[in-house]
Amino acid sequence: MGEAYQIRDQELPYFLTFQVVGWADVFTRKVYRDFILENLSFCRMEKGLYLYGFVIMSNHLHLVAQQKDGKLSDWVRDYKKFTSKKLLKLILENPQESRKEWLKVIFKYHAEFHKRSGDLQFWTHENHTIELFRSEMIEIKMKYIHENPVRAGLVEKVEDYLYSSASNFSGMKGLIEVDYWWLGCDSQLQIGRNIRVKLQTSPSAYLNLKGVDENLHLERG
Repeated sequence: MGEAYQIRDQELPYFLTFQVVGWADVFTRKVYRDFILENLSFCRMEKGLYLYGFVIMSNHLHLVAQQKDGKLSDWVRDYKKFTSKKLLKLILENPQESRKEWLKVIFKYHAEFHKRSGDLQFWTHENHTIELFRSEMIEIKMKYIHENPVRAGLVEKVEDYLYSSASNFSGMKGLIEVDYWWLGCDSQLQIGRNIRVKLQTSPSAYLNLKGVDENLHLERG
């Protein structure tokens, strides 16, 4: 993995990209998209994941996320390992999957270049991480995530795409819950170079943080 894409500060939010090997369009099938959502939701509730934004495209997903215990690298490793194993099983055992043999060829081909992947490889090993140490960086990446389906010509409005967090931030109910942040006088604690920002689970808590120059450490309230 390139030096520029390493997760250095484990406590900060990051922009993450998980890509299917060979850019295979696995997630055109609803069953696989739903599996990803199910596991992101589980990680929010049980694995200390703060999920601020996401989008699932046909062959990759983008996240803006943070791990509450400062173990983001461990979470990424475990999430990709678990979902890779389960998705491969879902695909190969799905009687409705007409692309099964074609996908298997792609997964096997890419696994040959990485011994640690076993016989089949689902995700690439790169995560294209970007550290979001300023509030405006979070805003930019959230906007990028939500506009992905619009740029791809799938929808006209960001909130019309079901498999992203855009609807959560448009006053609508999303397919899964996400985390929101806000700045309040009683929630700011200076910790080294970081500001701790309390989180709420309400769209009204998603305030414009533009102009806040300090680095962010976010917590769920």
